[in-house]
Amino acid sequence: MKRETSTVTTKGQLVIPAKLRRKHGIHKGTRVAFVEEGTRLILQPITPEYVHSLRGILKRKPSALEFLLKERKRERAL
Repeated sequence: MKRETSTVTTKGQLVIPAKLRRKHGIHKGTRVAFVEEGTRLILQPITPEYVHSLRGILKRKPSALEFLLKERKRERAL
């Protein structure tokens, strides 16, 4: 794992090194998430590729759509 460093400004801003921005597809307007894992802080770019990679990870029965439709039907019956 190669290490890159940056300094936080007085306004709490952080510059992501250009090499890492290019590598991970971070452009102007790209949203990022900050994830805490113990004492680590992970920066996760929210790119279309990342969102696509999440598809299907929460599969379970009933599906969210099935649950929502049942709830709406139940609410109408009240």
